[in-house]
Amino acid sequence: FSSSRGSISEQELLQLSEQLHELDHNRARPGDIALSPQHRAGPGQTGDKQDRSPQPLYKFVNEELFSKPTYASFIKLLDNYQRATGREEEVTAEELQEQDQFLEEVMKTELMQKLFVFLQGKGRFSSRQEFVRALQQMWFGLYSRGDGQRDSSGFEHVFSGEVKKGKVSGFHNWIRFYLLERQGALNYLSHSFDGPWDSFPDVLGLQFSWDGFHKELGSALIGCSPEFELGLYTLCFLARPGRA
Repeated sequence: FSSSRGSISEQELLQLSEQLHELDHNRARPGDIALSPQHRAGPGQTGDKQDRSPQPLYKFVNEELFSKPTYASFIKLLDNYQRATGREEEVTAEELQEQDQFLEEVMKTELMQKLFVFLQGKGRFSSRQEFVRALQQMWFGLYSRGDGQRDSSGFEHVFSGEVKKGKVSGFHNWIRFYLLERQGALNYLSHSFDGPWDSFPDVLGLQFSWDGFHKELGSALIGCSPEFELGLYTLCFLARPGRA
C-alpha cells in the first residue's frame, strides 16, 4: 500500500489518532481512577526487581466501567490464555464465541466505525465484514513464539501478557493490571515514566512482578477503553507494518 492511493501519511496518522482519542466515549473520566505511582525508578533501577512502592498502583477504580459492553466482553477474553510460551493454545468453541462477541461490541462504537470508514476510503477493506475478519486474524490468529507451537496471538501478547524465558512479555493493558493487582497476583514495583497528561488516557512506564515473573519496562495507556487501544494499535499495524 505504500506506493498506492492506499498509503497513509504521517499527517493522516496524527489526525486520525486524535480523532479516535476524541471518540473514546467509554474512557475513564476524572474520579473514575485514582493512582498511587509512588517511586520513580532511575535508569539503573528498572531491572533490579526491587519493590520500592509498598502500596498498590491503583487506589481506586470505578468498576462500573467494566459493565460497559466493550469492557465486559474484553474482560471475558483475559482468562482464555496459557501464559507460558512454547505451549500450544487450545481454543474452545466458547472462546471463539467470546472473540466474536468482543469484536461485535467494539464495532458498534463510533471510534471503530470511524477507523473502518478511513481504511475503507484507503481501499484497504471493501466491507465491514472483511474488516472484522481481518481484525479476527490480526488479533486472535495463533502463531509461534517458541518451539514451533501455536502458542501466542496479538491479543494475548499485548493485552493479556505472556511469560517467555522467565520474564513477562507484552502485557500492556491497564484493566488486566488492575484486575490481577486486586487479586494479589501482581505486585507493582515502581514506574520509570509518567506522561504529562492530566486526563485519561494517561501513560505510565511500569515495573512489576506477576506471580514472581518480572517486567522490567511495560508501558500502558491508563484509563482508555478497550476499543481505543484496539483501534489505535490496528491503525499502526496496518499503516506501518514492521516499522516504528
